[in-house]
Amino acid sequence: MSLLARELPGAQDFYGKVLGWTYRRAGLGDDFSVALTDGLPVAGIGALASSLQVAVSWTPYFNVTDVDEAAARIRERGGTVGVGPLAFHTGRAALAVDPDGAVFGIWEGSVRSDWSMGRGSGSASLDLRTRDAVTAGRFYSLTLGWEPEGEGKLRLVHEEDLSVLLDGDEVLARISGGAVQAAPDPQIRPRWHVRFSVRDVDAAVETALASGGSLVPRPDAPAEVAEATLRDPDGALFTVAAAS
Repeated sequence: MSLLARELPGAQDFYGKVLGWTYRRAGLGDDFSVALTDGLPVAGIGALASSLQVAVSWTPYFNVTDVDEAAARIRERGGTVGVGPLAFHTGRAALAVDPDGAVFGIWEGSVRSDWSMGRGSGSASLDLRTRDAVTAGRFYSLTLGWEPEGEGKLRLVHEEDLSVLLDGDEVLARISGGAVQAAPDPQIRPRWHVRFSVRDVDAAVETALASGGSLVPRPDAPAEVAEATLRDPDGALFTVAAAS
């Protein structure tokens, strides 16, 4: 996943304080960095929001074999490719929108084997809240090559009104139904949400507020789950949850 930020130093400073991240160069130019937790990469930050004329946001990027073919499949199945494909130093990428309006990215290029998505103390996961989990799961399976109910390493498993993307036994993403596209609440409108594991949710919230972020009320959040949804100083939405 990647943060489409306005400028790199401010974003690095905020998330370094809130999530304890350190950074290294990403090999994609001066406007990119990789965030590290315990030395493992957990997210990318690119100062691209202004140049691409998009909102500051956390955006999931899914690896594909051929970005042009994937872009064509997205269009064929009712999605929109809004930006790209564009060439970067180590690959090619595009920004797309699924049929219900959720923004995501596709990436053709190298991916580090030690990327800690879905595992470790600094792990992250994704949630897509959309109209219909089965329909959305079918769209992503057909466009990105996920194996529905298959035995492959990357597969999508359906459970009632929930679809779960698994990498082996690790949960990478959950797709749940029931969101209303026209609703003004960003928690309800179809979109991908990013969740980062932290050791202390209250401390992360306190640091975020002191660093210019804001807390997003979550009346639908289960009381037994220790998590909080925040916005960074530029408006990007993310959730912090207690590490299991």
